[in-house]
Amino acid sequence: MQPKVMMKKKNISASKASLILFLCQIVSALDVPLDSKLLEELLQPPTITQQSPKDYIVDPRENIVIQCEAKGKPPPSFSWTRNGTHFDIDKDALVTMKPNSGTLVINIMNGGKAEAYEGVYQCTARNERGAAISNNIVIRPSRSPLWTKEKLEPNQVREGDSLVLHCRPPVGLPPPIIFWMDNAFQRLPQSERVSQGLNGDLYFSNVQPEDTREDYICYARFNHTQTIQQKQPISVKVFSMDSLNDTIAANLSDTDIYGAKPVTERQPVLLTPTGSTSTKVELRGNVLLLECIAAGLPTPVIRWIKEGGELPANRTFFENFKKTLKIIDVSEADSGNYKCIARNTLGSAHHVISVTVKAAPYWITAPRNLVLSPGEDGMLICRANGNPKPDISWLANGVPIAIAPEDPSRKVDGDTIIFSHVQERSSAVYQCNASNEYGYLLANAFVNVLAEPPRILTPANKLYQVIADSPALLDCAYFGSPKPEIEWFKGVKGSILRGNEYVFHDNGTLEIPVAQKDSTGTYTCVARNELGKIQNEVQLEVKDPTMIIKQPEYKVIQRYGQVSFECIIKHDSTLLPTVIWLKDNDELPDDERFLVGKDNLTIMNVTDKDDGTYTCIVNTTLDSVSASAVLTVVAAPPTPAIIYARPNPPFDLELTGQLERSVELSWVPGDENNSPITNFVIEFEDGLHEPGVWHYQTEVPGTQTTVQLKLSPYVSYSFRVIAVNEIGRSQPSEPSEQYLTKSANPDENPSNVQGIGSEPDNLVITWESLRGFQSNGPGLQYKVSWRQKDVDDEWTSVIVANVSKYIVSGTPTFVPYEIKVQALNDLGYAPEPLEVIGHSGEDLPMVAPGNVQVHVINSTLAKVHWDPVPLKTVRGHLQGYKVYYWKVQSLSRRSRRHVEKKILTFRGNKTFGMLPGLEPYSSYKLNVRVVNGKGEGPASPDKVFKTPEGVPSSPSFLKITNPTLDSLTLEWGSPTHPNGVLTSYILKFQPINNTHELGPLVEIRIPANESSLILKNLNYSTRYKFYFNAQTSVGSGSQITEEAVTIMDEAGILRPAVGAGKVQPLYPRIRNVTTAAAETYANISWEYEGPDHVNFYVEYGVAGSKEDWKKEIVNGSRSFFVLKGLTPGTAYKVRVGAEGLSQGPGVRSSEDVFETGPAMASRQVDIATQGWFIGLMCAVALLILILLIVCFIRRNKGGKYPVKEKEDAHADPEIQPMKEDDGTFGEYSDAEDHKPLKKGSRTPSDRTVKKEDSDDSLVDYGEGVNGQFNEDGSFIGQYSGKKEKEPAEGNESSEAPSPVNAMNSFV
Repeated sequence: MQPKVMMKKKNISASKASLILFLCQIVSALDVPLDSKLLEELLQPPTITQQSPKDYIVDPRENIVIQCEAKGKPPPSFSWTRNGTHFDIDKDALVTMKPNSGTLVINIMNGGKAEAYEGVYQCTARNERGAAISNNIVIRPSRSPLWTKEKLEPNQVREGDSLVLHCRPPVGLPPPIIFWMDNAFQRLPQSERVSQGLNGDLYFSNVQPEDTREDYICYARFNHTQTIQQKQPISVKVFSMDSLNDTIAANLSDTDIYGAKPVTERQPVLLTPTGSTSTKVELRGNVLLLECIAAGLPTPVIRWIKEGGELPANRTFFENFKKTLKIIDVSEADSGNYKCIARNTLGSAHHVISVTVKAAPYWITAPRNLVLSPGEDGMLICRANGNPKPDISWLANGVPIAIAPEDPSRKVDGDTIIFSHVQERSSAVYQCNASNEYGYLLANAFVNVLAEPPRILTPANKLYQVIADSPALLDCAYFGSPKPEIEWFKGVKGSILRGNEYVFHDNGTLEIPVAQKDSTGTYTCVARNELGKIQNEVQLEVKDPTMIIKQPEYKVIQRYGQVSFECIIKHDSTLLPTVIWLKDNDELPDDERFLVGKDNLTIMNVTDKDDGTYTCIVNTTLDSVSASAVLTVVAAPPTPAIIYARPNPPFDLELTGQLERSVELSWVPGDENNSPITNFVIEFEDGLHEPGVWHYQTEVPGTQTTVQLKLSPYVSYSFRVIAVNEIGRSQPSEPSEQYLTKSANPDENPSNVQGIGSEPDNLVITWESLRGFQSNGPGLQYKVSWRQKDVDDEWTSVIVANVSKYIVSGTPTFVPYEIKVQALNDLGYAPEPLEVIGHSGEDLPMVAPGNVQVHVINSTLAKVHWDPVPLKTVRGHLQGYKVYYWKVQSLSRRSRRHVEKKILTFRGNKTFGMLPGLEPYSSYKLNVRVVNGKGEGPASPDKVFKTPEGVPSSPSFLKITNPTLDSLTLEWGSPTHPNGVLTSYILKFQPINNTHELGPLVEIRIPANESSLILKNLNYSTRYKFYFNAQTSVGSGSQITEEAVTIMDEAGILRPAVGAGKVQPLYPRIRNVTTAAAETYANISWEYEGPDHVNFYVEYGVAGSKEDWKKEIVNGSRSFFVLKGLTPGTAYKVRVGAEGLSQGPGVRSSEDVFETGPAMASRQVDIATQGWFIGLMCAVALLILILLIVCFIRRNKGGKYPVKEKEDAHADPEIQPMKEDDGTFGEYSDAEDHKPLKKGSRTPSDRTVKKEDSDDSLVDYGEGVNGQFNEDGSFIGQYSGKKEKEPAEGNESSEAPSPVNAMNSFV
């Protein structure tokens, strides 16, 4: 078969050249003008003009309207198919079709069920010219099922740990929108630490004490039915480390030196998605949403990148605190690997999501309608793209073209249908279907073959008026089939128009590019084809142009004067001109000073605001001209303004009173330029050491023109002065004459002297050199001195040039030195310098810490101890100790993996540390090293330690297959992290009835080596919920849940239920064994579920003893027994069994332990028989009875209480009930006060509410209140006592009881 297909493709390719040649010869199809009268007369195949969407979700409480509108000539008739077969609407009284339309109306509100009309509908519009079809319209009623009722265990979490609160909303149609609120109906705050995932779960990167609360509530809003469902509140309790340590300290002895570890910072770990990679497929044009949520402390920050590319600009958005990457309008170019990186101060984690963008079919060229004449050629082209490439198929009048009636003028070539020499019988409607696995496109395009004589649609004797020297366009709209030829004539008997002075357009229009006065006259349009001829006359008038023969002129006018602008025009005598004046392209001010005359504009009493541009505009019905002029308003010249500027620079600088260490500088100020001088800044230049560099010296007030300056020895001084006022600084003055001061000994020594070794056998002495003017004379040098500290040794000195470092070699390793550096020049030494302490170079530590001990605290935490190394062996500054530890293997899997060493650093002279984050039931090694400034010392011998078992992770999967009438097959995978030796699996399951209530819970223990189980003796057609987890010797791990349904009875006959509606257990079992023990006997009682007529027995023995169990037979079918002859003060173990079952072995309960009471001395008096005790008890009972009577009387008097008390209890002003009639606050009533609903309550008996109703039921299960919400989420409903849930009717029990209109604004 495959070779034939290949050959066919080859033949098509070979014929391309001839096909292209043929297409070039095809006559273009006719265009039908949009003339209403013409369209009413022409025959036309049907065209679908309106239809319902492909995926149509309807409200099950309202009538279903399936739209199908079409046009055609003659008007089309309509028919429908449902699920591929003819839909006879006449046989269904609830279904009607609108008159002159194909739209169906299914009357659900008169007793119909929307579910009964689910299916795929398709409309066909048909007339004598063909048949058009609609898309496949899939009708599905919306669904908003209730939440499965389940028991939620409180979440107890340690501070700093991560937490995920699962929402798991019911599956609705369309899917619900999820949000989290509290009992006060307020949104739960979200942040980088706490946020809601795309799946609706609430993620905590790390929990804090303030997260403790009992009202985490997940809400699911079903938009289509305006219904909100509430999950039962989830409780979270966060244990802080301080309180936990207090508890530990209270329970440990004084010798215990450790407690609960503090809140430990942790590097990020991704909560979702799991693993290192994942994949996602998105469709072209959709919104791509990628999510990464991480745990860690501090809270990780999320960053997104695209590997090998950039995120698309203008289409990329970040939501949910950058945890969600949103790319809108995705295309195939957006495919690739997207990496999210979660980072905090301790490290990072990342996940790569491989995104593939597929595409549902989209049009490249959709087929267009063809109107052809008999004998003409044409073609329909249908080109679409997608990923994968869509398949193209053709239909004719709704029938696949392969089985449609033959048409010799038609040839199908892939995505093209070629028509040649068509006839009127070739008229039809063709459908192109482009489909792939992600969707389909359906387009109708008709081929309408018409034989029509010419028609001219332009009105007869239509008058056209134009201005001379402008183009004239004379219309001749026409239609005919075949397409008519158009000719133009001037005058009644004129010759045909030809030549370059005319332009003939394809639509019949005649264009005269430059119309002149002699172009005026009558023009005749003639249209002819083989079926006839027709003509039409139009009139053309050419007018003289409008001109402004005297334009307004530029005017300059003094304030309060008068000005006039002229605007004299010339125009065609048959045209009526209008003159408009504008100021600055806007209307003239509404001011009586502006006078508009016939040919002018006059402005009286001109003011400054009249300044501007004035425009004269002349309009006629055919043209418009304008002219403008500027008006400038002037006044008397104003008084010159005062100019403020920076001061001019000072001048005439003079040095006097020259001394060795001082000089006097004087100057003359420059012009202050109308702003007083505030101060003078004096700067100096050292021409000897730093020529060209000016330094700040001092500054003086602006009233002072002399200053005494302090000088340094051996400096060639020049000075300059800068004046400053409020405007700014002047330019510097010219420099003063130079003054060279005499040399002297240095006044100071180098600063920042340090001694740090760079090698183990040297000492590097460094300092900051003196600046040039600090040298005080020529020949600046430094005397460097050092000696070993705490050793009776002489100073060693060396004189070095003007440098800043000296290296002393041959020193012992890491010993302290006394160091000093003194400046000197040719005239002598500086004062005696201060001594500093430095150290020679460090070397690596010599020895490893000894006596390394490991104390395993729990399965994930260990404490390591070591002895400190002697300080002499550190050979440097002790910085701390490093602990290297790594996992060798898992004790449960015995599989080695790549060793990834972890390092913890403990600063200072610490001798112990905690190792967090260990994996349970694993073998580890560690060693300890001391660290100094040079590096790490040798490692201590590897220490091996093992972590104990922990609880396992959840099983990797749970699948439920092979449902039968009374059995289900369960298959599971072992936990990814067993964290120990698995001892067994625990399976719990319970039935779920039609009202979503859970039946009794059955528990089964399964050996650890099993991976599947067949559950038998189940009820048929029953939904079960399964809870499955693994166990080690430490305890049970986290569980996974699944639901499954047994199948219906093949015969379709319901089997009678055993026990009058009670859900029977799936297996016989004995549970709830309880004991009440005395000194020498114990009462044993239990509960049994299973077949009748069994024999019970009780086995018991001393707890902890290896002796065989003692067995006592129970008479009859009693569920209790008395064990006698027991030893006082002894712990016993007991269990109950059943024998004689018809199927399988007997069953036994789990073990229970009890302890008999201690032996009492025979002389002890029974207090219960003493008279004084009996009298005291009677008095207490009488007093309690009186108090109860008083309370009962006061309660009956309280009946109703004002809402003010409730307001005081609830500070939120938005949570207050109101009366419907007057808006005042109402009263709260007791739970017993079951009064009818007020007039405003319109809830029908079936617990459904119309969209316009306002009484909404938000809480059907759990401890909640009924009410409504404002747009901001606040609660505004009426509080009432908790009522029982009304029963649902029929199959609607899974639907939401009430829509909530007022909560649309939540999401």
